[in-house]
Amino acid sequence: MTSSVQSACPAALVALLLAATGASAQFTPTQSAIAAFDAAVAAEVAEDAGGVVSVAVFRGDEVVWAKGWGWADIENLEAGTAETIGRTGSISKTFTAMVLMGLVERGVVELDGSVAEHLPEIMDLRDPPVDPATITFRQLASHTAGLQREPDLDGAATGPIHGWESKILASIPTTGFLTAPGTEYAYSNIGYGMLGLALQRAAGTDFMELTRSLISAPLGLDDTFFILEDPDHITRMSVGYSRSGDGTVSATRATREHFGRGYKVPNGGVYSTVLDLARFASGMMGTSNVQILSAESRAEIVSPQAPAQGYGIGLQVSDRDGLRTVGHGGSVAGYNASLAFDPASGWGVAMLRTTSYNPPTRGLLVELVAADAR
Repeated sequence: MTSSVQSACPAALVALLLAATGASAQFTPTQSAIAAFDAAVAAEVAEDAGGVVSVAVFRGDEVVWAKGWGWADIENLEAGTAETIGRTGSISKTFTAMVLMGLVERGVVELDGSVAEHLPEIMDLRDPPVDPATITFRQLASHTAGLQREPDLDGAATGPIHGWESKILASIPTTGFLTAPGTEYAYSNIGYGMLGLALQRAAGTDFMELTRSLISAPLGLDDTFFILEDPDHITRMSVGYSRSGDGTVSATRATREHFGRGYKVPNGGVYSTVLDLARFASGMMGTSNVQILSAESRAEIVSPQAPAQGYGIGLQVSDRDGLRTVGHGGSVAGYNASLAFDPASGWGVAMLRTTSYNPPTRGLLVELVAADAR
């Protein structure tokens, strides 16, 4: 797949080029929606002048259209493309949840099994309202374990990537509860850190290797990884830009965080491209030619997990604009990401950005599903 606008499928590309030149053509509703989105994003990214946006539109296992706008590296005038690499932030939780489901299917862990069986250190959680041994893998994966969002450990989110396990273990005694497990939804980054470490312990395999062997390798996600070290990946890596109140743009913090974010690996360490995220979504929907999950698991991950009403297993569930979508958003220093898809129709949109401008990808997804239904 080539980069930038050339990565659009031939029919859509012809229509978009005709639209750009003012030539007459009979556009499908899908082509019109994509062309309007393209024009709007191009104008806003040019106005923002602060980084890159890349987007992939997919249906099932086919990337229908993909493009990058702006600069992946402003200083060196490196143009953004659909193959530009970015950080996915909390979309990493979705990868971790799919590792969980893969291990459940292999009988390594049980979805409603006790996490303490594999991570006994959680018995040291601060001031537990009930026995911490009752916390299950399902609860950690659906943010219903009642844990606070972040640990009260200075420097928990700093430090080398290879030390993430020790940061989690040090964080556990400083992590308390907002509610009793299984009673309310409470988004917890440290909860997902514990989940990743428990899965690593249960499988007896490094967590990053589990992600590669269960998800990335089968689906061919060659640009999805945790450690930025491959020369080709470094070349295509976007520079992350943070903005201060006075409008100053700096890449200092984002650059520093490439070396590690403390415990934030299972919950925020994945790098990827929009093309790989589209393939990942296809794997979760079961439309890929490689099946990474059973039909039962695919149904489970997109189902809200009580008492959560808007979160499945590693996936946010959204009912808005007359459409139920699933996916996840993500944000780390200098980088933002989103992935959303409609399992019923197979349509989805993946986005990575370093701009302050946030493109209306959900609106595009709603239009695509509606256009396809006409």
